[in-house]
Amino acid sequence: MQAREVLEISKIIPVITIDDLKTSIDLAQALAKGGIKILEITLRTKEALEAINLISQEMPDIIVGAGTILNAKMLEQAKNAGAKFAISPGLNAIFAKEAKAIDLPLIPGVTTAGELMLALEFDLKNLKFFPAESSGGIQTLKSFLAPFSSVKFCPTGGINLNNIKEYLTLKNVACVGGSWLTPKELIINKQWDEITQIAQKSLARSQ
Repeated sequence: MQAREVLEISKIIPVITIDDLKTSIDLAQALAKGGIKILEITLRTKEALEAINLISQEMPDIIVGAGTILNAKMLEQAKNAGAKFAISPGLNAIFAKEAKAIDLPLIPGVTTAGELMLALEFDLKNLKFFPAESSGGIQTLKSFLAPFSSVKFCPTGGINLNNIKEYLTLKNVACVGGSWLTPKELIINKQWDEITQIAQKSLARSQ
């Protein structure tokens, strides 16, 4: 699978933080029931890699990736855990060079034109625009379209039900990502039906 294929799986990529491994399958099933086909599990908790492995094995129809990848070591760990893709919040030359030796689709985060140019130096054309809303949001992405016409973005950071449609109308946006689909209180209270409903509503809004 290539990075562009990852971004074209769905209009929405839920960004998930796993605090309790025991809830990971229930959470993934709730999202899948709502029509979600792809998940980004952030490597912000000690349970993350194990959750990637567990969901990948138990739910092979769901494409599971790793987020918050900060270096090549984490990229290798994500691959070994069964991740099908990786997303990083940013990019630097050392990481970009080392990542090329690891056979896992990488979608690095960028904010500025300079970071975009660095990504292109390493033939990285499928990027996360992060943090989207606080970095100019839709207007910045519109400005990127002409000089960087070959690039496709997945904006994350401040994305929610109220603005996903506007982002998805942009020619250089393939999909959007965010944590609004999995509110922490719903996970703690195991309100899986409510999470399914959020997923259904979000996908409907994305059309």
